[in-house]
Amino acid sequence: MTYGDRRTSRRRARTAVALGCLLALVSAACTGGPEGTGKSGQEDAAAGPIVVASGLDVTGSGSVRQQLIEEWNRRHAGSKAQQAKLVELPGGADQQRSQLLGALQSGSARYDVVNLDITWIPEFAEAGLISPMPVAETGAADDDADFIRQVHATTVWKDRSYARPFNTDVGLLYYRPDLLTEADIKADKQPTANWTWDQLYSSVKTLGLNPVRSDERAGWTTQLKQYEGLTVNTVEAFADAGVQLTDSEGRYSSSAGELKKGLDSLLDRVGRGRVQPAALTSDETASLTDFAEGRAVFLRHWPYAYGALGSLMEATEYAVNRLPGKAVLGGQNLAVTADSPRADNARALITFLTSRESERCLLDAGFAATRASVYGSAPKPCWPRVAAALRPAGDSPKAAATGEGTRKGQGAEARNAYIRLLGAALTEAVQRPRTPYYGAFTQVLQSRVHALLAAERPDTAEAAGKLDTELRDVFAGR
Repeated sequence: MTYGDRRTSRRRARTAVALGCLLALVSAACTGGPEGTGKSGQEDAAAGPIVVASGLDVTGSGSVRQQLIEEWNRRHAGSKAQQAKLVELPGGADQQRSQLLGALQSGSARYDVVNLDITWIPEFAEAGLISPMPVAETGAADDDADFIRQVHATTVWKDRSYARPFNTDVGLLYYRPDLLTEADIKADKQPTANWTWDQLYSSVKTLGLNPVRSDERAGWTTQLKQYEGLTVNTVEAFADAGVQLTDSEGRYSSSAGELKKGLDSLLDRVGRGRVQPAALTSDETASLTDFAEGRAVFLRHWPYAYGALGSLMEATEYAVNRLPGKAVLGGQNLAVTADSPRADNARALITFLTSRESERCLLDAGFAATRASVYGSAPKPCWPRVAAALRPAGDSPKAAATGEGTRKGQGAEARNAYIRLLGAALTEAVQRPRTPYYGAFTQVLQSRVHALLAAERPDTAEAAGKLDTELRDVFAGR
């Protein structure tokens, strides 16, 4: 069934329900209440609470999303209809996407707001599962302009915005300055000093690293397990090689020759970078652990790792900089579901959750904020009661369990430098393909690339040819 067919089916279903009610005006099922109340089922349904579906909070900061929901509820304590409830979905990103698609398509879950990965917006919009945001009036348009341009662009599909940016993400480079200093390698910590992959390869060569087993120290580590982390790493290597997979409308725009360039770039990172052998089975948690326990000198990871490392390592043992070359944008956007009877209240909640104060709370908790003003010289502070409820960013459950949660991080000066670095990195981040067929795309890419990385004698020309054929079909919706 195509997206158009599915949308038509949904409309027919709603029409059938409406006709049924017209034919049975005396029925309580359509009037919605007991005899004589005059209260409609729609009014009952719109009473609340506003249900927000989201993935799990990975920052280990005391669930900043839940704390923001509670702050909203305190501010609307006199209105039952405006109370909100957070539902956290288990599993990884791929599982959460499947759960949300199934729930919204079947109508089996009563979600009003969904916290969507930025790559899902075209798919959910094309399927008619989320509503376009109203055209902003002058004051609201000025407020929207405060969102980082590249980040806000992730809410748009076919010239309409379907969400507001909630928390964002970008790849960063973490490294061990203590180990580099021992080898007389100078590591410039200034956020404006961009490293290159060639410099990283040169440092790894100087360090004399050539790991064979997973317990040996490697040049770097990242997330090359067959899941979305592998897609991100691959797209970053492709972007560095000048390979663009799609145009702005989601149409395939590459070729076998271009794909070979991208795959060669990725294999360079694995080979010349002396990647940790365990990276091929590593996700975010495993790669962070390998770096923290000294099995890699460099680490490609997301912003929340900065706070986590403050709980796992001494302040002198880690530093952060921009990722060499291109870094991929990540994050989540808040959208109102198409069938929500609480749409107005849901939009008001989203406005609160993405306000300047709320975005500062997200940054303090370890997420990357979506607003440019949060990275400026005079940002609005986090809501006081939310700030008081949060643990320090990165106070992870693992750190607490191992007794390592007493480390204090790198201090205010280093954190301020990190925030400036993060803001700069977000303004230059690149996007993954914008397409309603993203789920099929990422599965095909992961399968081909992981097989290539695991091969004894990888043949990038052969892999690129097969990938080219498959991606042509995927982006055409076949």
